[in-house]
Amino acid sequence: MLNRTKQYLRNQGLRYQKSYIRPLMAPESVYVLKFGKDAFNNRVIVRYTHTWTGRQRITEIDLRLHKQKHPRVFKNENELLAYLEPHIEVREGNE
Repeated sequence: MLNRTKQYLRNQGLRYQKSYIRPLMAPESVYVLKFGKDAFNNRVIVRYTHTWTGRQRITEIDLRLHKQKHPRVFKNENELLAYLEPHIEVREGNE
């Protein structure tokens, strides 16, 4: 899941850590991808379901850069990558 995003993070020199959360009472599963250069203080939260054929269908992608209170919400990975490219370059240029 999010293979292009993980490839982009590797190319930028950022480390990432992934984990899955399967809540008991909700039909959606959650995939969390934490990333950062020194600390994992950014995260992408993906809510997804499974179709009857077994494929994963992404419902929503939330991006929280540097522990934001209100996340950016995206419908697909293309929108996420389009948002990440200028914002990651700006952050890396300042550091």
